[in-house]
Amino acid sequence: MSYSTEPYSPGGFQMMPPAIKAIILTNVAVFLLQFLTPLGNFLFLFGALWPIGSGNDAGLSFQIWQPVSYMFMHGGLAHILFNMFALWLFGTEIENYWGTKEFTTFYFVCGIGAALVNLATTIGSPYPTVGASGAVFGILLAFGMMFPDRYIFLYFLFPVKAKYFVAGYAAIELLMGLNNAGMGSQSNIAHFAHLGGMAVGFAYIKFRQQGWSLSDWIDNTFPKKDDSTTGGPTIYRGGSSGEEVSEAEIDAILDKISQSGYQSLTDDEKHKLLKAGGRK
Repeated sequence: MSYSTEPYSPGGFQMMPPAIKAIILTNVAVFLLQFLTPLGNFLFLFGALWPIGSGNDAGLSFQIWQPVSYMFMHGGLAHILFNMFALWLFGTEIENYWGTKEFTTFYFVCGIGAALVNLATTIGSPYPTVGASGAVFGILLAFGMMFPDRYIFLYFLFPVKAKYFVAGYAAIELLMGLNNAGMGSQSNIAHFAHLGGMAVGFAYIKFRQQGWSLSDWIDNTFPKKDDSTTGGPTIYRGGSSGEEVSEAEIDAILDKISQSGYQSLTDDEKHKLLKAGGRK
């Protein structure tokens, strides 16, 4: 059965990989602080993405940290539920495929890119923007590009290929954004921020396909200290000889998958993982 055309259901070797788990938990924590504690108004004034040239009751407008902080704030329960569910639904396979580090980089690149597009299209507006939607739309775009022929069941009934699902979503966002701009209306949905997340995600994936990656650039520019000679425990590497695979080996392989994705494993490491999965 073709991997790219089977009906989509999230899962794989990790139902909740590390980056998605951390992002969801952080968003939920901030949401609870927003709506259940006296800090809510402070978080909104300082953490929301305020348009350039705007002002608020505290005299605070756009600040340099807001293209990041706005991604962890939401306008209500339905808003955070939709974003976090979509992140888990479409992001799980992307993180499993790319690895945690590359996925996290992509998520924040899309979210910050969406913020910049939103700032460019809302100059002088008095209304702020909150939510992870720009980053989540980037994840949706990535899923459509990585698994274009995977079927998604629209409303749990109608099978639609991922590439058409994503294209349809983008078209709707564009039409609604242009309609609001043409009528001069102020929608509570940042349609151009959503499109910005998708556009930045598309550009980043194209660069990545050419062999360039921001996470790799960071690693090369700021290399970590090599701890391989510090006397740590030795990990057994002889899985293809038929010997029993140790728990330490499996932990090391799972850590490698988490950081770099399944495709980074050697044939020997894949063999060990399959052998461990067959244990009773």
